[in-house]
Amino acid sequence: MKNLAEIDMKIEVTVLPVTDVERAVEFYRGLGWRQDKTPSSVVQFTPHGSSASIHFGEGVTTAEPGSGRHFLVVSDIVATHEALLAAGIEVGPLFHGDADGPDPERRSYVTRAELADPDGNTWVLQEVTTRLPGRVEADDTSYASVTDLAAALRRAAVAHGEHEKRNGGEYDVNWPEWYAEYLVKEQTGAPLPQ
Repeated sequence: MKNLAEIDMKIEVTVLPVTDVERAVEFYRGLGWRQDKTPSSVVQFTPHGSSASIHFGEGVTTAEPGSGRHFLVVSDIVATHEALLAAGIEVGPLFHGDADGPDPERRSYVTRAELADPDGNTWVLQEVTTRLPGRVEADDTSYASVTDLAAALRRAAVAHGEHEKRNGGEYDVNWPEWYAEYLVKEQTGAPLPQ
């Protein structure tokens, strides 16, 4: 028999309490989330690049509308914030801790912004570029979207440029291996190659 630590469990859906289903549909469409086909009266949306979805609808939950609080992970919070504002989505300012603006070092898990749906369900945007150790297994490393992979490659390119400078400016013929190691270690939270 397997013990619980050996059984994969993935969050599939979280339920949002809303008062007006059509108004919620318009809001989540406005975020650019995909409306999925469901076999019931439940409305389901999935954020771009996410493997988890949201549900809402008549009689789906007895929770108080607006009581939901969830986190959305993004790889570039500044670009995400600008895109939300450009799309007419009300989103609060970027902050880190008690300070305004993005974290000057752009450390993972530090910079945030908040937005809310029409019922007041809160979404906390959080910039994550390097996962905490053990958060992602090395054999499960993947990128949910082209955008996430492109952002990771940009970070790897900057780090690799520094690597080549430390090595006297010599061209690194093993750059594909270096990039691969960097990308996997960044996702898994392991120490990055130098």
